[in-house]
Amino acid sequence: MNPILRNTLAVITGLFVGSIVNMAIILMSSSVIPPPNGADVTTMEGLKATMHLFEPKHFLFPFLAHAIGTFAGAGTTVLIAISNKTKLGLVIGAFFLLGGIVNVCSLPSPVWFTITDLFFAYIPTAYLAIKWFAKKDSKS
Repeated sequence: MNPILRNTLAVITGLFVGSIVNMAIILMSSSVIPPPNGADVTTMEGLKATMHLFEPKHFLFPFLAHAIGTFAGAGTTVLIAISNKTKLGLVIGAFFLLGGIVNVCSLPSPVWFTITDLFFAYIPTAYLAIKWFAKKDSKS
C-alpha cells in the first residue's frame, strides 16, 4: 500500500479508535460514580447549568476518558503507520488536545481540572503511546 495512504488511514483510524474509547469511558462513568443529585448530564445545557454541583470525584472519569482515549488513538496510529510514527502519534495528541480546549471553553470546569486535563491528558499520553507501541512494533 502507498505509504502516504497508509499513514493517512492510520491517523483516521487512530482518531476513530480514540473517540470510541473516550465515549465508552464517558458513557460508563455515571454507573461507577453517579452524577450529583439534580445534575442533568444528558445535554450540554444541563451540564453547564449543574456543573457547580460536581465534586472532584466527578472529574476522574472525564480525565481518564481524555487520557486513555488519546493513548488508544495514538497507539493505534503508531501501529498502523509505516513512517513518521512519532509525528503522526503527536498529531493524534494534538487533535484530542484541540477537542479538550474546545471542551473547557464550552463547559465551565474548575481551574484545577482545566490545567490538569490540558497539560496531562493529551500530549503526554500520546507520547507514552508512541514510546510504548513503537517499541512493541519494532520487536515484531
